[in-house]
Amino acid sequence: MNMTKPLNKAQLLKAGKRTLDMEASAVAALIERIDDNFIKACELILACRGRVIVTGMGKSGHIGSKIAATLASTGTPAFFVHPGEASHGDLGMITRDDVVIGISYSGSSAELITLLPLLKRLGIPLISMAGKTESPLAQAADVQLDISIETEACPLNLAPTTSTTATLAMGDALAIALLEARGFTAEDFAFSHPGGALGRKLLLKVEDIMHKDTEVPRVRTDTPLSRALLEMTEKGFGMTTIVDDHNRLLGVFTDGDLRRSVDQGVDLSSAVMSQVMSANPKTVHVNLLAAEALGIMEARKITALIVANDQGEPVGVVHMHDILRAGVV
Repeated sequence: MNMTKPLNKAQLLKAGKRTLDMEASAVAALIERIDDNFIKACELILACRGRVIVTGMGKSGHIGSKIAATLASTGTPAFFVHPGEASHGDLGMITRDDVVIGISYSGSSAELITLLPLLKRLGIPLISMAGKTESPLAQAADVQLDISIETEACPLNLAPTTSTTATLAMGDALAIALLEARGFTAEDFAFSHPGGALGRKLLLKVEDIMHKDTEVPRVRTDTPLSRALLEMTEKGFGMTTIVDDHNRLLGVFTDGDLRRSVDQGVDLSSAVMSQVMSANPKTVHVNLLAAEALGIMEARKITALIVANDQGEPVGVVHMHDILRAGVV
């Protein structure tokens, strides 16, 4: 290895900025290639009854693996197959109902070219992502997606840099176009990400974390204030619901109501709930997303919400701490 003088700070900054400028220009150039071929690629995938199989060698393979993951998480079932392994048994993972996206900047990767006759024999549609439109891969494809660039960001014009960035961007463009064509929603996205914070935020509902049954504080309108305070202390929410004889919600009494009663000079020893409660309290439905319930609490500067059913009965209480513990942030 040649020992050279290290770059100074100005040279390091210049190299970094030059790289980003070259890659940004290459991505911008792709906009003109979102054309009829791009539409045909989308139509092929939308009509696919199986899976999208993405394949590529080396750096193209790494990019292909990410493209497959993006497709799969945005509503287009897809997975990556290594072309070398495909020639040694993994080709059995590909069916006649699938569509293949082959990625090779040169369009002549030997492992990929080996698969072409087999794909043709099975009648499997092929979409190429190549930088050489006259290459074997591009010529064999049913649809060509041109990812050609002027030069790599690598000063030797050898290491795949700009070309892999352009490929990744084209893959993202394809995934998002398909996402919109399928009417893919945020909830759909969350179903494929149930283990992460996004899934918890988009899928967790109030009914999943609310306190219910005997955990819900309840008193009647004629309940003495002293007894209501015991109910609040026992249940630990800083509030209690007030219900009628048919368990229909009439009001709520909170720590804030207690302070207001003291300020107003209410005789706490003789007061009953009908005198000090707040009528028509804010309630939420069991199907409300926990994230939305948290937003309501933050907007109203409260820490708990009553969950009511369609009959107006309090069926649960959801506390801010429950939502935060569930990881909804």
